[in-house]
Amino acid sequence: MKTKIKEFRARYNLTQEELAKKVGVRRETISFLEKGKYNPSLKLAYKVSQVLETTIDELFIFEEDDL
Repeated sequence: MKTKIKEFRARYNLTQEELAKKVGVRRETISFLEKGKYNPSLKLAYKVSQVLETTIDELFIFEEDDL
């Protein structure tokens, strides 16, 4: 799965650490999400999208291999 988390973080001048604190996870989790190495729970995807003021669909790009 690809994400636009890094792009959206840049819009709000948030570090991985700051975003992690806002959604209640470790910085490493945000890093793994950005690299596509971790599939978030629906709850985490929702929290990240809320903080970054966008939709889950806009933030996470699902590919055929992910389904």
